[in-house]
Order: sequence, then C-alpha cells, then structure tokens
Amino acid sequence: MVSGIGIKARAFAELIRLDLAFGAGFFLVAGLVLALGMMPPPEMALAGFIMLFCISGAANISNDYFDREVDRINRRDRPLPSGRVTTHELWGLFSISTLFGLVATAFFGLSVLALVILLWFVSLLYNVKIKDYGLAGNLVVAFCVGMTIVTGGITVGAVSGPVLLFGVLAFIFDLGEEIASDAMDLEGDSLQASQSLAKTRGRKFALRTAGILFATFFLLTLVPFFTGWFGYGYLLLAVILDLWMIRCTVRLLTDRSIEEGRMQVRRLYLSWGAFVIALVIYRILIGPS
Repeated sequence: MVSGIGIKARAFAELIRLDLAFGAGFFLVAGLVLALGMMPPPEMALAGFIMLFCISGAANISNDYFDREVDRINRRDRPLPSGRVTTHELWGLFSISTLFGLVATAFFGLSVLALVILLWFVSLLYNVKIKDYGLAGNLVVAFCVGMTIVTGGITVGAVSGPVLLFGVLAFIFDLGEEIASDAMDLEGDSLQASQSLAKTRGRKFALRTAGILFATFFLLTLVPFFTGWFGYGYLLLAVILDLWMIRCTVRLLTDRSIEEGRMQVRRLYLSWGAFVIALVIYRILIGPS
C-alpha cells in the first residue's frame, strides 16, 4: 500500500515536472526582485510562487496527455505510457493544479488574474493544437516562459528595463532550447503532424538556429553591465555563465549522439536556472538603486 502510494506520488511529480514548475514560480519571484530591487514581502513572494508553480504545473500535466503518442516512442517511462497513472487521474491533477494557481492570484487582484488566465489558456491551446505548427509553437512556449519574469514586474506595477530585458533573455533562451529539444526528438515527432523546424528543415539547420539564438542570448547578458544597471559583480556572473554555456552549445552542435545532445540541452537549462538564482541573490545584496 505504502509503495503503491509512493509510485503514484512520483508519477504525479513527473507529470507536474517539478523542475519546470519550480522554475516558473521562481522566475516570477525573480521578476519581483528585479522590479523592487530587494526581496519582496514573504507573503507576496509565496503567493506569486504558488500561482505560477501551479499554472505551469497544469500546463505540463496536460502536455503529457497530448504528447502520449510521441512519448510511447521517445519516453516510454513517462507516467501515461508506463501505466502509472490513468487519464482520469491526469485530468484530476490538472484541475486541482489550475484551481490552486487561480486562487493564489487573489493576492494580486483582478488584472493579474486576467493575465494568468490568459497564460493558462495559451498554454492549453498550445498543447491542444499550436505545438503541431513547429516554430509557431516554439514561439508560444518561449513567450509564456518570458512572461513569468515580466509578470513579476506587472504584479507590483514596475515593469522596469531589467525586468523587460530578463524577460527577453528568458524568451530567447527558451526558444533556442525548444528548437534544440525538437531536434533531439525528431524520431517521435515523425509520428505526429508536428512541423518542427528539425522535421521541415533538418536536424542540422534546427541546431544551427538554436546556436544563433544562444549566441544572441550570450551577448544580451552583458547589457545590464554596459547600461549601468548592475556592476562588476554581475559582469563576473555573466561571464562565468556565458563561458560555460558556450562550451555546452558547442558540444550540442558538434556531438552526433542524441543522448549526448539531450544532456547538453539539460545542462544549458540548469545553467540558466542557476544564473537566475545567483542574479536574485546579487540583486538583493546590492539593494535598491
């Protein structure tokens, strides 16, 4: 009985994709910190985190349902293909996660509620249909990711230059990551109507496009220093991030193994997340400008 509950709990956690949901919640907190120049009140940070954690979790849960055919080829260990959860359980978890996310918006008011409902609707529409349109689908996902940071600024009425820039950085990085991930999943995508860039133009073209986006990302990370928003401490963080991510990108573009490519995409994602954490700590330490 206990082991069965544990298996089910792990399956639910995989459906939510805790790392992605946590990232969405933390990115909103990062937007709050960038907008305020300091740590927001704990109750505000917690409400914002729960809000986007749950909304992102709901999007990830529904994505598993609509990706079930691809996952039978690429990811047989996922909760649905492996039989660890049923379709009814998946949609029940989706409903609960959505409800919790919407309830958390009560802290911020009707305008934020409307924005969150819009993001929820767009993410669901993506899972149902837009993902089949390749690059357009990638752009929608990247938009939603970029908006996690911008939403943080919107909640406190301070969409500043740093908030917008890091929203753009999140957009560009996620777009590159989405295109690179599609290149790694080309075999499974061939079973669907998906028109990913890798499927229509080839894996090499898709990876080169991702490489260009990552190069743009690297250059833009230096903007906060040269505009005077942040000082030499930030520059050191950005240079360390860029050098490591350039290494990962080069390996992504040159390695022939699909598994190795997936590993490099994962490393890029984790590196970007670690940088945002370091950025938040740095911004809190230097205080309001």
